[in-house]
Amino acid sequence: MQINLKDHRLLVRLGLLILINLISAALIFYSLQLQPAQSVEVLSKYGSRGAEVKAIQQALKDRGLFNDDVTGYYGPITQEAVRKFQRQKGLQVDGIAGPQTLKALGITIGTIPPATDNNVYLLARIISAEARGEPYIGQVAVGAVVLNRIEHPSFPDTLSGVIYQKGAFTAVTDGQFDQPISDSAYRAAREALNGNDPSGGAIYYYNPDKTSNQWIRSRPVIKRIGQHLFCS
Repeated sequence: MQINLKDHRLLVRLGLLILINLISAALIFYSLQLQPAQSVEVLSKYGSRGAEVKAIQQALKDRGLFNDDVTGYYGPITQEAVRKFQRQKGLQVDGIAGPQTLKALGITIGTIPPATDNNVYLLARIISAEARGEPYIGQVAVGAVVLNRIEHPSFPDTLSGVIYQKGAFTAVTDGQFDQPISDSAYRAAREALNGNDPSGGAIYYYNPDKTSNQWIRSRPVIKRIGQHLFCS
């Protein structure tokens, strides 16, 4: 089939038009990818769940404003208790536990730090000191407990704050913390910082053969790994 000059020019123009449209669409898509994402502040409010909600409920319960179980679910009872607290403190009464409400309740919760060399080194030091001789999975679990405390409202909000908290770890005060760090502790620290938690969410652990502390023995046991019992 032969194509005359007129048809050829028409096809060329059509091809150029399609090409221009494709380039325009690509440029629009690329420009959208370059736009900065909007930051969204996550607040505890109706329907929320988690450790922060438990902390809110407990703080309100301590003040006599929340007369229900501490479940970690932000339902209508929690919302109304927050409103009562906000009225007492002269805060905006919206039933949302925003930064001002949390501050007035005395609640702060940290976040797990990244696995930088400094964080790996510091976490490995406490793992090596506290879990020397324990199986590798037990060393990871001890590291996970330290990190779980960062996200718990009852403990400091930073890695160093948790480790150096007065009375938290005997190894910090008895000299073991300054001993050489085992290679397995470095590996365990990296694994814990990258999200592995063999402890099952524990915030305490102890060796039942080496402690007579009745309080720690009263904590609900999640599991046993090596010589340590891991507790909530």
